[in-house]
Amino acid sequence: RKIVENKNKNNVENLAAYQYKSYNKIQIDIDNLSEKFRNRKAVKKMTHIVDQYDAVKGEDGQTIIPIFISESVSDVFTQSDPKKKKEIINKTKVSGVGLTDGSFVSQVVGSSFQQYNFYKNYLNILEKDFVSPIADSWKVYYDFYLADSVANGDSHDYRIEFEPRQKQDLAFTGYFWVDGLTYALTQMDATVNKEANLNFIDKIKIQQSYDQLEDNDAWVPSKTRVLIDVDEPTKQTAGMLLKFYSANSDYVVNQPKPSKFFDASIELNEHYMDHDSTFWQKSRPESLTLSEKLSFQLVDSLRVLPVVKTYTEILNILVNGYKKIDKWNIDIGPYLFLYANNNIEGNRFRLGFRTDPGFSKKWILHGYGAYGTRDQKFKYGAGVDYIFSRKPWTVGGFSYSKDLERLGLTAESIGSNTLFGAYSRFGTLRRAYWQEDYSFYLKREIVKGFTGSAQIRHRKFDPLFSFQFLENPELGDASPRKSTYDITELNLETRFAKNETFLQNDNERISMGNGNRPTLTLRYTLGIKNVLNSDFHYHKFALNLKQSFRVGALGRTDYNLTMGYIPSTIPYPLLYTPLGNQSLFYVENAFNLMNYFEFISDQYATLAVEHNFQGFILNRIPAIRKLKWRMLATGKVFYGGVSQSNKDFIPSTDAIGNPIPTFNYLGNTPYVELGYGVDNIFKFGRVDFVHRLTYLNNPNVSPFAIKISFWFNL
Repeated sequence: RKIVENKNKNNVENLAAYQYKSYNKIQIDIDNLSEKFRNRKAVKKMTHIVDQYDAVKGEDGQTIIPIFISESVSDVFTQSDPKKKKEIINKTKVSGVGLTDGSFVSQVVGSSFQQYNFYKNYLNILEKDFVSPIADSWKVYYDFYLADSVANGDSHDYRIEFEPRQKQDLAFTGYFWVDGLTYALTQMDATVNKEANLNFIDKIKIQQSYDQLEDNDAWVPSKTRVLIDVDEPTKQTAGMLLKFYSANSDYVVNQPKPSKFFDASIELNEHYMDHDSTFWQKSRPESLTLSEKLSFQLVDSLRVLPVVKTYTEILNILVNGYKKIDKWNIDIGPYLFLYANNNIEGNRFRLGFRTDPGFSKKWILHGYGAYGTRDQKFKYGAGVDYIFSRKPWTVGGFSYSKDLERLGLTAESIGSNTLFGAYSRFGTLRRAYWQEDYSFYLKREIVKGFTGSAQIRHRKFDPLFSFQFLENPELGDASPRKSTYDITELNLETRFAKNETFLQNDNERISMGNGNRPTLTLRYTLGIKNVLNSDFHYHKFALNLKQSFRVGALGRTDYNLTMGYIPSTIPYPLLYTPLGNQSLFYVENAFNLMNYFEFISDQYATLAVEHNFQGFILNRIPAIRKLKWRMLATGKVFYGGVSQSNKDFIPSTDAIGNPIPTFNYLGNTPYVELGYGVDNIFKFGRVDFVHRLTYLNNPNVSPFAIKISFWFNL
């Protein structure tokens, strides 16, 4: 209780400002080589080299294959109000099998991704939340034993052992030493065992020691060692060992930096790759062991093997969806979109490309071509992006495409779900249309965590279904009618994500998230009439707020709130259509029991909430906890309406009285669906049971469905 009571005082992150030098070393090995795995022709070529180095063995004396080893030296700066952090990576030394981009890897191997703070209630390791032994909720998770005490002046230091009350919880077993005067941690030894509700991991072991600063009573982390033992997925495969070592020194306290200094979270020194052996000899707090020296040599030998290059290419295709063509400096793909079949195009074949950094560090070219055997028409698109600056990140570009689209299933509504996007090209394409699209854009990070973008876009809409709108709706049925239209838009967007961390990967910038903080996006669209023959003048406003956060012992909650307003009279294809899902699969960003294009709105609010109990409930049921299942609950609500002017804009019959399909809209009742499910079935499966509670009388809807999904899940 005294340790918890003094956590805020002893947590180094609560110092007004501090900085230190950090040395980091990472090694990744393949271990537990089964006889069948060793006898594979490709593996024999690697083990033949490894066997020449008898010193490179695991703790049990068995052969291990080192595939990655790195060292880095950094300067780390932190302040608490407002909470900011920056790492300047001065030098790196990286050797890895299959690595193509040293700059990206050099950012990952620094200090920022090797942080283990037991004063926080939860430690996020491998994207999982492990409860700290000194968390506020320690009574729920841990049993403690006073194991030893040592006199320290007028007081004592105490050794306290701990173990989880439920072996399946994401909690630690081990011990820590605590200073009897300040109640600060002085040493930690914590292990997560195989019984925990965690996939593919045999063991996680963290050892951390602390030093007390001479000019300050604060105890600060000095050395950290981490071992992650990855289990072999099957008896015919191998396992993996991940080893991290970090040593912090030269702490300076209470010398804050100006706010602008923290604009970039991770920064590579311009000469981060320029070093010699004497630099590392002087910079290492501990000399490399013979095994580690041999590992550097081994990795360099293995990486040039043809079989290793082949395996690396296959892995790259599976992860990125593209096949690299080094000779031309382009990537071919993505493979998920190579083929589709639907009622309009028949067999659709598509091939695309993009240039890689070998082509240019500034220019990115991309394009695709597609052909349908039934409609016998070509579809195509191309674009060019230009990176104006990497600090601050500033990029712009132009794109053009002419392709078949469908209402309610556009690329904008599907988002980053490429699997669902590829699936949507199959089957019956209802309310399909031809779209010709021209777009210019510019995006810039204005300050850290705040990004602005502007886009000029022109589109042509040519429907393949019965569609008309009134050119002069005030004339009623006497108004001329049109079925095609052009629009020109100015889109302005701002995105605010406090303390978001980005890494540079080739010519891309990858977000590493912003912890438990919310992300806010504001978007305004202005439709400009009579520019490039555009037909309409209109306004659109939209706001999106999303967040993922821990709810104490109960698990983790994610929510996504969107609100929008369109105070203009325009054809319904330009209004808001919530994303439906008529597939067998559960889609995170869709309403999973709503049909495609079931509702339209010009004023709307949507809320999606998912809570994952992460074993909190099922870990306590004896017959089930060995399965390591995880229970979850979901809820999605859509509320909105359509103005009378937008209803009147679309005639119900054509000029000779034939009915024209229009659109559905909500009444006074919101659309609601609730669900519950089980995750982690056979380590990668998920089953959701979803109930639709409203608008059950709409045609072709179901009040209940079972949806499945699959992904790699620790």
